[in-house]
Amino acid sequence: MERRSIAVVTAVVVAAGAAAVAFTLPSSADTERKPSGTRVASDPGGLSPDLLAAMKRDLGLSGDQAAARLARSQWAGGVSATLAAQTGESFGGAWLAEDGNTLKVAVTDSGSASAVKAAGAVPVLVKRSEADLDELKTKLDAGLAKASGVTGWYVDVATNKVVLVAKPGAKSQALTLAKRAGVNTGAVTVKVSAAQPKPLIDIRGADPYFIDIGGGQARCSIGFSVEGGFVTAGHCGEEGTATTDPDGVAQGTVELSVFPGTADMGFVATNDNFTPTATVVNDINGDVLPVGGNTEAPVGAAVCRSGSTTGTFCGTILAKNQTVRYPEGAVTGLTRTDVCAEGGDSGGPWLSGDQAQGVTSGGSGDCTVGGETFFQPLNEILAAGDLTLVTTEGSAAPPAGEGGNETASCDAQPIQRDGTINRAGQAQAQPNGGAYRARAGTHTACLEAPDGFDLVLQRANNNGQFRTVATGTGDGVKTLSFTGRTGTYRYVVVATSGTGAYNLGFNVQ
Repeated sequence: MERRSIAVVTAVVVAAGAAAVAFTLPSSADTERKPSGTRVASDPGGLSPDLLAAMKRDLGLSGDQAAARLARSQWAGGVSATLAAQTGESFGGAWLAEDGNTLKVAVTDSGSASAVKAAGAVPVLVKRSEADLDELKTKLDAGLAKASGVTGWYVDVATNKVVLVAKPGAKSQALTLAKRAGVNTGAVTVKVSAAQPKPLIDIRGADPYFIDIGGGQARCSIGFSVEGGFVTAGHCGEEGTATTDPDGVAQGTVELSVFPGTADMGFVATNDNFTPTATVVNDINGDVLPVGGNTEAPVGAAVCRSGSTTGTFCGTILAKNQTVRYPEGAVTGLTRTDVCAEGGDSGGPWLSGDQAQGVTSGGSGDCTVGGETFFQPLNEILAAGDLTLVTTEGSAAPPAGEGGNETASCDAQPIQRDGTINRAGQAQAQPNGGAYRARAGTHTACLEAPDGFDLVLQRANNNGQFRTVATGTGDGVKTLSFTGRTGTYRYVVVATSGTGAYNLGFNVQ
């Protein structure tokens, strides 16, 4: 039997309909070579003509403006992650302003403003940190899981509040529900919307990337190639579900599936007949767009998605960490956009420039009248499944794990903290005795200290207690790298048997 490759062919593109989950055909399950007739895009910024056309249509941007905005979004994504760690418990979130160029970063104390300015961003002094906002949303997750009158809620960093999405006539009810959940109404904004989010499922009898469901077959889209298979939406099959390709050939098995609940994420492990290859995006116009990495874009960034049902559509990231109430149950941690989508698009890829962002979950509306669509962030899937994204050039971020004593320059890390421990057996938490919020990604750190020092990375659980997730031990310079999900983290420098001054450098990407 011919050995096939899984190359993620997306179309940079659609999203929302009546807040629904979207099944759609795979990006591509082709042979080892590129599909005949395809060519690498060579327009401004390396963007495909179809993508540029979609951004012009949906965002009113010229080719040069689109390329500039996407480049700025990628820069902002990296800077935002670094500032979140650098400002620690003061960080209140980050977003690109309506001009698509100005990065604003909220902080709860004026002392952090200088670090924000030094990074080229604009500081905004706010009352609540991002950790505070996430805690308020967690209370809503627990208190409104079965409440009627509301269809979702999310953190809005720009207003420094949580937003409740209420059905028409239910605004007062939503505020009452928030108060009962333990959330002060002064920290809440209510948005009235008649849209009812739902999964974008499309049941058909003869379309590709099939799963058996309810006595029939459903089709979904491949999201992105990862080592060992591909990622997709969690509602595209329970764990153990077999998948087939467009020709009906056995393709793989769902090994990770979360839906509903804390995510809408899935991973299909492909069999020996299929090989995950370089991730590219098919713009449905004969071009392919490379995927260069997975830097998460901030709120306000331009984003596009691809789907077999509707083609290529673009828009803007409106919010992160949204809980959406689908008919099947609530899903937390989704990203909200103003991009449209329709049935058959579930699992398909989202991009900001050449940076992979996530896979389609669901939405409301359609691509005729417009709507909203939610996607599952990709980095959460990679961290949860210990998966490695296959990029166009074959490069990838290191998988989760513990560090050792590799040669490294601590000065090269963008965040620096110094300290002194004068008694063996003591420890200090960093940054500045506290912790920091981080989106899903890779934490790297380097510790220069006398012998007898260890470096520990810890993550807080749902009860606020920290547990160790990675360590750097031994003599000499200690380093570690750990890929983890969104959460609150801290470093602990431990003087196990030594004493003296130390330098800690770290970052999150």
